[in-house]
Amino acid sequence: MKLALLDQFLAAGGSTAALTTDLRTGAQWMVTAQGYVGDAELGIDAVAQVRRAIDEDQSQTIETTTGPLFVEVWSPPLRLIVVGGVHTAQALVALARLVGYDVTVVDPRPAFATPTRFPDTKLLTEWPAQAVPGLGPDRRTAIVTLTHNSRIDDPALAAGLRTDAFYIGALGSRRTHAQRCARLTESGFDATTIGRIRGPVGLAIGALTPAEIALSILAEMTAALRRSPLANRAPA
Repeated sequence: MKLALLDQFLAAGGSTAALTTDLRTGAQWMVTAQGYVGDAELGIDAVAQVRRAIDEDQSQTIETTTGPLFVEVWSPPLRLIVVGGVHTAQALVALARLVGYDVTVVDPRPAFATPTRFPDTKLLTEWPAQAVPGLGPDRRTAIVTLTHNSRIDDPALAAGLRTDAFYIGALGSRRTHAQRCARLTESGFDATTIGRIRGPVGLAIGALTPAEIALSILAEMTAALRRSPLANRAPA
């Protein structure tokens, strides 16, 4: 049964789902945001609890009115879109891959987005206005801009703000970020939407070197993903 449900999961495109097992009877279901398939009827309350586990991205045992269920969350890899093939990006790509991210580097400047600088990494040399939407960011995607070039960073951020990306960060000083926000406001984004951007990007750990900055970014990404209080900060 588990393999049959797995086949259905993969056929559906691999969206986040949960293999749910009744610990008393062994009955199983595959639950997604769209519905469920399985051995029998699954109560509304149980489906809601399973979907909360999916939302938390956490396998767990839940108690329902009909008994305990084990929820095994199956998720596609987390994704990171890095805009700008700079030194900080090299460190961030390496760190993100260590913790399981599928990473894509976007930079329309071919000298920056090279296999030598980013071995075994997906590279796109399109402009971000085309590249970022083409990658289809979703709620398991983080987007980080690192170029300090508004012609490159701003379109990437604008594209990201139109998606459900769980994390959007932009490198730059507070002054640079304020100017960036003003440009995005002129482009039609409201304050709440612009407030999704973490700028200056990363947790405030006093980072100085590219590797330290990359570490601060990955730490904040993780806090946002796991809904840690560390992720809660006032807009810059």
